[in-house]
Amino acid sequence: MKYVRLFVNDSIRYGILEEETIRLIDSTPFDAFRITDETVHLPEARLLAPTPFSKAICIGLNYRDHAEELGLPIPADPVIFLKPSTTILGPGEEIIKPTMCSRLDYEAELAVVIKKRARFVSIDEAASYILGYSCANDVTARDLQPKTGQWTVAKGFDTFCPYGPFISDEVDPSALVIESRVNGEVRQSSNTRHLLFSVPVLVSYLSRVMTLLPGDIILTGTPGGIGPMEPGDTVEISISGLGTLRNPIL
Repeated sequence: MKYVRLFVNDSIRYGILEEETIRLIDSTPFDAFRITDETVHLPEARLLAPTPFSKAICIGLNYRDHAEELGLPIPADPVIFLKPSTTILGPGEEIIKPTMCSRLDYEAELAVVIKKRARFVSIDEAASYILGYSCANDVTARDLQPKTGQWTVAKGFDTFCPYGPFISDEVDPSALVIESRVNGEVRQSSNTRHLLFSVPVLVSYLSRVMTLLPGDIILTGTPGGIGPMEPGDTVEISISGLGTLRNPIL
C-alpha cells in the first residue's frame, strides 16, 4: 500500500493512494483501519508529511563516497544524530534558509517509517517493525556543521526535514535508485545497495539505543554529490517506487 496524510475539510486524515485517487481510511496506518467510501483526487489534495514523528533519527556517513567527499573516515558503527519534530516539512512546502547560514545543502535520503513501538529488536525481526519507506531531504546548514563539533545546530532548524510524498510498503529498500535535483539538474545519483549499514541493521541497532515510536523515521544517509541550494531554487528528491519530494527554497 501507499499511505498519505492530508488535509480534508479542515481536518487531518490518512488515506491509501491508488494512482490518481486517494481512498480515505477511518483511522491511521498504525492502527486497525477500514477503507471508507470517501475519495480525494490526488491533484486536488493538500498532502502533509506522511507522519508527525516524535523524532527523526539520522545516520551520517552511510555511503562511502559521501564520507570520502567530506574527508572523514569510514565509520565502524552507525553515526547517529537527531532532528527534532519541529524540522518536519511536507511536500511542496518551503524550506527556509536561516539568516545565520551562508551555505544551505540538500541531502537525498531514504526514510524508514516505524510501524510500532520498537525496543531491543533483532535484525531478523526488523522488517515487522517497519510500516514502509519514503523520500526525505536532510537539509543542512553546511557552514555551521564544522563550527560546533557536532551536528545538531546544522541539521536542526525548522523546515530542515522535508519528507514524503507518501509511504510505501511495496519496495525493497536494499536496491533503490536515489537522486537529488536542483532546478531540474541532477546533483546526486546512487543506489541504496551502497549503504554501509543496511535498513535491518539500523533498525536493530537504534532500537537498542532508544525506543522507536510509531511514525518515527530513520534517515539512512546520503550518497556523494552534496552541494548548495539558494532561495528561489526548487529541490527534488526522487527514489524509485517512492515518487518525488519537491520543495522550494525561501
